[in-house]
Amino acid sequence: MDEKLVARVLSFRWLIFLVLAIAYCLVYFHRVSLSVVANELQKEFQTSASVIGLLGSLYFYCYAFMQIPAGLLSDSVGPRKTVTISLVAATIGSLLFSLAPNVPVAILARAIVGLGVSMVFIPAMKIFSQWFRAREFAHMSGLYQAAGGIGVLAGTWILGLLATHVGWRASFQIIALCTLATGAAAWLIIRNRPTDRGWPSIAEIEHREQVTVHAPNEITLRQGILMVLAERHFWLIGLWFFFDCGIFFGFGNLWSGPYLMHSYGLTKGEAGAILSMMAWGMVVGGPALGLLSQRILRSRKKTLLLCMSLLAVLLLLTTLVPAGLPRVALVAWFFLFSICSSAIVIMGFTATKELFPVEIAGTSIGMVNFFPFFGGAVFQPVLGAILDAYGRNAAGQYPIEAYRAVMLVLLLSALAALVCSILMKETYRK
Repeated sequence: MDEKLVARVLSFRWLIFLVLAIAYCLVYFHRVSLSVVANELQKEFQTSASVIGLLGSLYFYCYAFMQIPAGLLSDSVGPRKTVTISLVAATIGSLLFSLAPNVPVAILARAIVGLGVSMVFIPAMKIFSQWFRAREFAHMSGLYQAAGGIGVLAGTWILGLLATHVGWRASFQIIALCTLATGAAAWLIIRNRPTDRGWPSIAEIEHREQVTVHAPNEITLRQGILMVLAERHFWLIGLWFFFDCGIFFGFGNLWSGPYLMHSYGLTKGEAGAILSMMAWGMVVGGPALGLLSQRILRSRKKTLLLCMSLLAVLLLLTTLVPAGLPRVALVAWFFLFSICSSAIVIMGFTATKELFPVEIAGTSIGMVNFFPFFGGAVFQPVLGAILDAYGRNAAGQYPIEAYRAVMLVLLLSALAALVCSILMKETYRK
C-alpha cells in the first residue's frame, strides 16, 4: 500500500475532527448559554424560575427525542448530511431566539435549536468509528469531550462578556452566524468514510499493520434496535446517564449561575469566571479520563466508580455548606464537578459502543444518548420548582435554604448513579 496515501488518510481525518470539534463547541454553547443570561431573560420576559426552567428543558426534550432518529440517520442516510442539516436548523433557531419578543417565541426558538444541535454528536461518533482505529476510540471521545469544554467556556465566560457589552440578543445573532459557517464547512470537508474519497479504509490500513480484520456483519436497522433493547446492561448505562447528566444539565447548565450570585453575592462576571472552570474540567478531564481508562486502570467500570464516588462527596459538601466555601474552593469544586459529571460521559459512550458490534455504533450510541438529555429535561424544571417553592426574598433572590434543598436532590441522584456504576458490566478489552 502506498505510504504517502496512508499518511494522507491519517492526516485528513484530523481536519474532519477539527470541523466536528467546532460543531460540538457550538452544541455546548447553546446547551449552557441560558445559565449566564437566565436573570436577564426573567427580567425581560417578566416570568418565573419555573418558566425559565421550562425554557431550558425544552432544548433537552427535543434533543432527547432526536437521539434515536439521529443514530438511525447516521447508520442509514450518513453522518455528513445529518450534521449539515443539523447545523442549519440550529442557525435558524438561534437567530429566532435572538429576535424573540415574548416567551412563546423564545420557547419555539429553543425547541428548534434543540432539534438542530441534537444530530451532531452521534454522527461524529459514527465518523470516528470509520476514520479511527478501535483502540483510539476512547481517546478520540475524550478529545471530542474537550472540544465540548471549549463550548462550555464560550457559553459561560465568553457569553457573559458578550452579553455585558452587546446584550444577549446580539450575542445569539453572532453565534447563529458561526453555526451557519460551521455547517458550510461540514458539507465541504466531512466525508463519511475514507472510501468516499477513493482512499483505503482504516480496516485496510490496519490489515497492512498486521491487525486481524473481520468481515463486517450485515445488521439491519430493526435487528440493531432489537439487539440494543435486549441487552440489560444497556439499560443500566441509560439509567446512569439519566442521573449523572441530569445533575450536570440541571444544575451546571442552568441554576449554577443564579446559585453563585444568590448564595455568594457574586456579580455576573465573577460567577461566569467560576463557571468557566466547568469548561476546563471538560477540556482536561475528557482526554485524561480516556487515558486513565485505557492505559492505567484498563477499566471503564473502575473509572466510572471513581468519578461517581467523588461526585457524591462534592455534592455532600455543598449540601452541608451551601454558602460557606471560600472562592478558591468554589473554583476547585466546579472543576472537579465538571470532570465527574460531564467529562465522565465519554466512559458511558465508550462502554455502550463496546457492548455492541461497530456496525450499529450509531444506533446504540443514539439510543443511549436519549437518557442524558431526558435527565436534563426532567431536572431543570424540577430544580426550578424547588426554588419557586421557597420563594424569593426582598432582593428578588432565592434563599440559601432553597439551594440546600437543590443540593440534597442532586446528592441523592449522584448516589443513584453510583449504584448503577456498581452494577454495570466491564466492557474494556485488550
